[in-house]
Amino acid sequence: MQTHRLIPHPKHPPLAVSAIEACVIGQQEHWLLLRWRVEHAAKLAVPPFAGRGRADGLWRTTCFELFLRSEGGTAYTEFNLSPSERWAAYDFTAPRTGMRERPIPREPACNLRRGGTVAIFDAAIPLAVLPQTPAAMALTAVIEEESGTLTYWALAHPPAAPDFHDPACFTATLAAPPPASEEGA
Repeated sequence: MQTHRLIPHPKHPPLAVSAIEACVIGQQEHWLLLRWRVEHAAKLAVPPFAGRGRADGLWRTTCFELFLRSEGGTAYTEFNLSPSERWAAYDFTAPRTGMRERPIPREPACNLRRGGTVAIFDAAIPLAVLPQTPAAMALTAVIEEESGTLTYWALAHPPAAPDFHDPACFTATLAAPPPASEEGA
């Protein structure tokens, strides 16, 4: 299990949310399993339930994201995952260049659970739709609080404005899945 602490962009500080951890739980049964844990989330703005389906503009409110770039390349894939259960997936040829929808024959699954001051967002993405691994990885979150405040959380940020597409954000690695004989070990 890989756990990563996300940091808010310094020009967009949170009002209530105090910490976010993103975790790659594992790659099993044909799924990549991810979890984001949001601390002090009592005032977290959550988009209303919409059911599974592709949608654009999810990043305009609370949204959790995964970016993967195959080693040595500039092309990358972006997954947007919403507590509404909507999702989006895009391929880019370079940072913010050549955007097109990534074909997803089997939809990702997502679920938000809240308790006390903690929110847990779980997501499962079909392994078959991921780019080749190992891959450089960026785990991110756009967090909206009830006040309308938007914050941008990532493993690392470029020096200017928040931009999850910037190569500076790709500081982790998603390993290749274990061989089939090791999955149950």
